[in-house]
Formats: sequence, structure tokens, C-alpha cells
Amino acid sequence: MTQRQRAATERAIGSFRSGSPVLIHDADDREGETDLIYPAGAVTPEAVSRLRNDAGGLVCVALSASVAGRLDLPFVQETLDHPAAEDHDLAYDDRSSFSLTVNHRNTRTGITDADRALTITALSEAAGEPDPGAFAETFRAPGHVHLLRAAEGLLSEREGHTEFGVALAEAADLPPAVVVCEMLDDHTGGALSPADARAYAQRHDLPYLEGRDLRAGLGR
Repeated sequence: MTQRQRAATERAIGSFRSGSPVLIHDADDREGETDLIYPAGAVTPEAVSRLRNDAGGLVCVALSASVAGRLDLPFVQETLDHPAAEDHDLAYDDRSSFSLTVNHRNTRTGITDADRALTITALSEAAGEPDPGAFAETFRAPGHVHLLRAAEGLLSEREGHTEFGVALAEAADLPPAVVVCEMLDDHTGGALSPADARAYAQRHDLPYLEGRDLRAGLGR
């Protein structure tokens, strides 16, 4: 681990502890995308608006494997009985992390910034004290917030934004629930380039990390 990697990781952990987001680029030979990542417990309606407008990808909540297991949250691909679920080949990985979609039961449509913020912060609470009965009483499925299951071994098993985010939350002593959302380029419609993502981070005084640097900084 270099001094630069250590400093970047410590800044990202500090940002997470304060409830601020970080930007993480996985790798050019993987998805090649930068995600805007928040600790789920810190998400407000304003944060959801930022995810929609500044990132633009799919707003998801990633949970650790242990939490997902205790809440009996499946990989959705394993639950689908439909031909479209067969031969689910991905160009960048062996499998998808998608689980259920949920809304908090106190939401109306579930899609507004306030509704999604309520669902997301409640998911952080559920991750802090996983209880299957309480989860079913609090959330309904399907909904408008996509859940992701992190790999059991986190970065030793899979180097996706799901795992980077959960590993960062654990390093910050936060519940293992994070919001991830891909940053898209308004001009090209493709993934925001690392240079543009880094420039965004600098404009807003947010940490930007390459996945390999975060992994080294976390000692994973």
C-alpha cells in the first residue's frame, strides 16, 4: 500500500462517516464505470435528487451477504422461472448482484425523492439489526429501490461497486448498507469517463478513488 492509497482511503472513510458520498471507478476492464456511493443511513431527499440528476444511473442499495442472508433476500435470477432468466451471460462478471425491489410501506408511489429516501434510510436501519419479521412489516415488494447482495468474501471474491461500497461502510463502522448509482455522461449517454468523474469530485470536494487503490487502502 502506498502513502497515496492510504491517504485516499482514509479520506473516503472519513467522508462516509460524515454522511457524504464518494466516487469509485471499478476498473477499465470490468464495468468501466464510476458510481456515486452514499452510506444508506445518510440519504436524504436531496441526496436522491443528486443521484438522479448528477449520476443518472440506477439507484440501488447494496447489502452485505450476511445481512441479506439473515433477511432471506435471494438473488433474483435464482427465483425467476422464465426463459429470459436463462443463459444470463454478463460481459463483465460471472453473475448479477440483483435481489428484490422494495418500497417502505409508508410510501405512496415509492418513486419520489422523499419516498425513496425513506425506503433507503429504513434499509440502513434494517441492516443494523436484521430481523426477517420486521423487514416484512416495514417493506413491500416489488418496489422502486433495487437491492443488491454483496459477495460473501467482498473484495476477495468480487470487485464490483456493491462490494467496494459495503467494504467502505464496514471500514467506517457503519451498517453494511450503501447506495450505489452509476454516473452517466449527458452528452454521450455512456458511462462518465474517469477524467470527468474525477473533475466532478474535485468541483464538489468529494473523494474519488480507483477500485484498486481502495482495495489496497483497505488491506483487502
